[in-house]
This record gives sequence, structure tokens and C-alpha cells, in this order.
Amino acid sequence: MEYNTFESMIERRNTGSVKWDKTEILFGAKDLLPMWVADMDFPSPPEVQEALISRIKHPVFGYTAPSESIYTSIINWMEKRHSWTIQKEWITFSPGIVAAIGTAINALTEPGDKVMIQSPVYTPFFDMIKNNNRTVVNNQLSLIEDHYEINFEDFEQKLKSGVKMVLLCSPHNPGGRIWRRTELQKIGELCLKYQALVVSDEIHGDLSHSGLTHLPLASLDARFTENVITLMAPSKTFNIAGLQSSLIICSNTLIQNRLNEYQHKNGFHGLNLFALTATEAAYLHGEAWLNSLLTYLQENIRIAEEFIKSELPQLRCIHPEASYLLWIDCRKLGLSGKSIQERLISKGKIALEPGEKYGPGGEEFVRMNIGCPRSMLLDGLSRLKTALA
Repeated sequence: MEYNTFESMIERRNTGSVKWDKTEILFGAKDLLPMWVADMDFPSPPEVQEALISRIKHPVFGYTAPSESIYTSIINWMEKRHSWTIQKEWITFSPGIVAAIGTAINALTEPGDKVMIQSPVYTPFFDMIKNNNRTVVNNQLSLIEDHYEINFEDFEQKLKSGVKMVLLCSPHNPGGRIWRRTELQKIGELCLKYQALVVSDEIHGDLSHSGLTHLPLASLDARFTENVITLMAPSKTFNIAGLQSSLIICSNTLIQNRLNEYQHKNGFHGLNLFALTATEAAYLHGEAWLNSLLTYLQENIRIAEEFIKSELPQLRCIHPEASYLLWIDCRKLGLSGKSIQERLISKGKIALEPGEKYGPGGEEFVRMNIGCPRSMLLDGLSRLKTALA
């Protein structure tokens, strides 16, 4: 089945959209085209919409527990899309990936403990470590030509210093890198050797491109399965982030108990009924829509990369192997990150994420969300040229 809803521009203003209604407040200017925060400007799968409408027609919205069928839908999805066999008992729900990271940090480490990240990386990795009084240890990624690689010598040295937990971004945000089996294997082995737990944020794992396949770290080895807390979600995949549904997948009973204990201390007892409804519908019926989405996104990536290569040769795209986020190297402009942002806002009238937010290695980069109809993409690329040519 083909879906043709990706070309339609849907008016999102005045819907409480962070992307469209908060841009002026966050970027300090009016009339900006928002291509920053990571949600797509596409309607969610019709099957998800229909499931929600059907549930709304039942007029009682009482306390709701996850059904057996939602667990089955998740288990089947992981098997089919990721060749990973999981069990119902491994699955815990969370209102979001960031909340799950906070839960893992608080449940499994102590104040002052060292938690490793790999910058440039998703900003909440830093925030959740610092806000919970843990110590950030950075194994900065190396940009080799057009992709990121892990400095494993530094990785091991940092682990030796007493790191208790590693936050892994897989696939990588903002760089779009799908870590290869050999890299993941090495991460898993070193973390076992130095007794560091791994929290693997795999929220972009369903959005793989270029014939590549995302591999859940925990799926590669039974020993890793016991040492890895995997975080996944339907939110990016099916554009339902506002429903706040995420998964914590962990086979280690001791770790599971500690995670659940921390959640209960904070009064979290499960997802709301609409999150449960949408999650089940997405995993049961959303695969054809996702396949069509991936085809559309891959063409968007091609168009954006070719435009920047021909019209803005002083910029360089880091090719995204997953997701819909374009990481753009602006260092050859010779401008500071602040100056780049000023030109984007004042000349281009476009809101992009400044690379500095992603930590060391992100300076003079910008992140552009191209999960949008092609007309919006072309408008955004034109604005980018106006700002930085």
C-alpha cells in the first residue's frame, strides 16, 4: 500500500505545537520557518488516527492498563524489524526517552558517579547527567571525512577511570550514524570488562536508510542483553511524540526491579490510554506507512544534499544513515556559531538547531529537520542559501 499524504502542508500553528508556536519565543524573531525540533510535519499513519478516533467514541476514559495485545505488537515489531527476540517481562513503559534516561541514571547510579557520553550528541544526555548531580565524562567522536567514528582508545581509558554508565546514542543524533556490528560489539565487550552499564537510546532505529540495518546492541550477545537498557519508542517513527510513549527494554531482573522501584517512587504507573492505543496501532498496522515514509525521506535527503553541494559548496552535509535530521558543517564559513545563527534568523528567516547545543565537536554546525513536505524543504533550502551563501 502506498501513502500519498507526505506532500500535504498541514497548518500546525495555534495547536500548541512546540515547533510552530514556540519558535518566536525561543529564537527571538517572527516569521521564521521552523526546521529545528525533531518532529515531522507529516500526518501520523491513518491507522493510528483511526484507532484513536475509535477509542474516543467510547465515552469513558478511565484508568487503563496495557493489554496483552500491546505487548504482542511490540514483541512482533522487534522481531520483524530488528531480528530481536524479546519477552513481555522485559518491557517497561516510560512517558519519553528523556524520562527513561533520568530513571536509569537515578535508579542505577549514585550522585557524583561518572556517566559517559559521546559528543556531539543529543542535548538531554548532558542535561540529565548534570541535573541529577552526576559527572559527565565525554568520549568525543571523531569526524572522519563524512561520518563519525568512536575513538576506542579514549573510550577504554575513560571506562578505566571508573565510569558507571554509558549513554549510547544509536543511531547517532545529530550525526545520523548507524553503528556497525563491529563497533557495537566492541562497546559491549569493553563495558562488560569495566562493569559499566549501557543505556542505549535507539529511538531513531526504525528510520534507517541507504540499505543499512540498525542493530540493537542488546541483541548481539546474551551477555550484552543483561548489561544493556534499551530505549525505543514509536514517537519518532510514526510522528506521535506528543502522545508520550516510550519503551524501556531490559532482561536483567535486578535492573528491571530498580527501574520500576524508581518509577513508582515518582508516581509513574503507566502510559495514558491514548498513548497505549496509538502505540499498539502503530506497531500492528504502521509498517506500510513507515516504508513509504522512508522512501520519501530518502528523496528529501538526496535533494538537500545535492542542493547544498551545488548552491552552498562551502557547507558540508554529514550524510544521515538514519532519521530525518541533516547535520551541516559550516566551519568553512569562518563564522562563529553565534554569527551563523544571527544570519539564519535575520537574513534567512529560518530556525535551525545550533550545533553548540550538542557539546564539544558541534561548534559551527547546524541541525536541520527535513522531515517535511518537499515544498517546505525547498523553501528551507532557499532560506539557508539566502542566509549563508
